[in-house]
Amino acid sequence: MAMEMRQQLKMTQQLVMTPQLQQAIKLLQLTRLELQDVVRQELEENPLLEESVETEEVREPESLEIDEKESEPAQDGEEFHEVETGEDTLRDWDSYLDGYNYSSGEQYSGEDDRPSFESMLTRKGTLNDHLLWQLHMGRFSDDEVQVGEEIIGNIDESGYLRAAVEEIGQVCHCDADKVLSVLERIKEFDPTGVGARDLRECLLIQARFLGMEGSVVERVLLNHLNDLETRKYKQIARDLGVDLNQVLMAAKIIAGFDPRPGRIYGSEEVQYISADIFVYKVGEEYVVMLNEEGLPSLRLSPYYTEVKGNAGVDSRAEEYINEKVRSAMWLIKSIQQRQRTIYKVAKSIIRFQREFLDRGIEFLRPLVLRDVADDIGMHESTISRVTTNKYMQTPQGLFELKYFFNSGLSTSEGEFVASESVKNRIKEIIEKEDPRKPLSDQKIAEMLSGQTVNIARRTVTKYRELLRIGSSSERKRHF
Repeated sequence: MAMEMRQQLKMTQQLVMTPQLQQAIKLLQLTRLELQDVVRQELEENPLLEESVETEEVREPESLEIDEKESEPAQDGEEFHEVETGEDTLRDWDSYLDGYNYSSGEQYSGEDDRPSFESMLTRKGTLNDHLLWQLHMGRFSDDEVQVGEEIIGNIDESGYLRAAVEEIGQVCHCDADKVLSVLERIKEFDPTGVGARDLRECLLIQARFLGMEGSVVERVLLNHLNDLETRKYKQIARDLGVDLNQVLMAAKIIAGFDPRPGRIYGSEEVQYISADIFVYKVGEEYVVMLNEEGLPSLRLSPYYTEVKGNAGVDSRAEEYINEKVRSAMWLIKSIQQRQRTIYKVAKSIIRFQREFLDRGIEFLRPLVLRDVADDIGMHESTISRVTTNKYMQTPQGLFELKYFFNSGLSTSEGEFVASESVKNRIKEIIEKEDPRKPLSDQKIAEMLSGQTVNIARRTVTKYRELLRIGSSSERKRHF
């Protein structure tokens, strides 16, 4: 058969997240105090961004277009605007995180039921804790959980897997394919890049998370990582057959990746926390108020309008102004979307955990990330990022959003009870026991079975250890 060369034009659609969009996604993970630092730094560095001190709605410059289809209003009468940048970055962000309309009329400004000072003390969770939480909240079988726990146990503080797949298979008595299958799913966990076995794989995970399959970024990482480290940009461009500017842009994107994604969980210092969300009961309904204390209202400086209308502005100054306008508008848009998303997740949690808010921990229901993700139309990884280091003050106390996600145990009545609720029952049973005749884990399991909870002795042991309660022999008192 004769071979011939043909030239074809092919149109494809691919969502590629820009560095700005990547930055916006990272805002989701920030605590409110960390976000304050970002805003403060941007106010110092961007002369076209300023804090709004007006009480009335501020009109944006005429060069900003309103696109009501792409974004719902944050509050009644308030609209989002886009800068004409020639890019669809803001539109991409809207497609990644759906807008949500939360009316200021729903926010309750009653008495400030803030938590006590002591309740604001917390200890930062480890990377291992964070990964195990995602594992147990995911859709994994018991065998996959066992493999996943072994994998996570071999991930170091930087986020890298330090055991061979074959070794993990031997410990778990399974083949390498099953280990690799579970590992691929763990690579989708937060923080992005975790579970990699080397630097190249870590950076590739982050690139692919941003939708960069087949891009210059991926090709550079696959074939020219060493050349990139030595800045041989022209050689990379020749080998890949692309323009030098594309390689430089790829290098800039890669430089923004985190080579040690696990390090944000490396500190064990005591932290002070405050609620990001307040939940109040008004009549028969629960209402949500976001805590925006310390977050200034941002706007474009009116100076921008004056300069824009000045015919004497040279091209370099105009380019600088446009760049700063894009940066300012992107930050404003990203913060609005962050607040919307947190609000949306909080409302969903309240819908699922209504009985807990009414009646306490005994009525905490089983809930996994996918339940909320399906409820609000977002990806599980987004829910995981939103619930990390975000706290909600409720009538039942101050809780990290993660607290409301629990695996479930079946009951003899064919229903399910949350693991946190079962842990609380175990704690109460032990508190009421005779210290001279402490109950064994088997006896506790039997007592819980009498309360319709189907639970094995080894599960009681696991929960007791998580509660940091000693065994019956350790609890025994002789006088």
